[in-house]
Amino acid sequence: QVQLVEIGGGFVQAGGSLRLPCAASGLIFTAITMGWSRQAPGKQRELVAVVTTGGISNYADSVKGRFTITRDDAKNTVYLQMNSLKPEDTAVYYCNARHERLEIISWGRGTQVTVSS
Repeated sequence: QVQLVEIGGGFVQAGGSLRLPCAASGLIFTAITMGWSRQAPGKQRELVAVVTTGGISNYADSVKGRFTITRDDAKNTVYLQMNSLKPEDTAVYYCNARHERLEIISWGRGTQVTVSS
């Protein structure tokens, strides 16, 4: 059974940084594209970053230049480094595992990130 467990999150002031790790189990991590999505209150869930098995990353325009997604295949872990945080980054952040064409395999339970102005 696939399990994705996010840790980290919390409160941070605008302009600050947070790093979100997500530990994966129950899958062949090296064969899976990993991503981070977020959902703010009253809004749809959006995909903010993905990293392929080859280490190629892509980002939503809203986070480009501020967020960095990386993966450590030895630890079955994906990270989201968030810098220059803004109040509009406030959301529940979800780790996700995806097929090569981004079809979803599994979601984590989510972790809250709150950015105060």
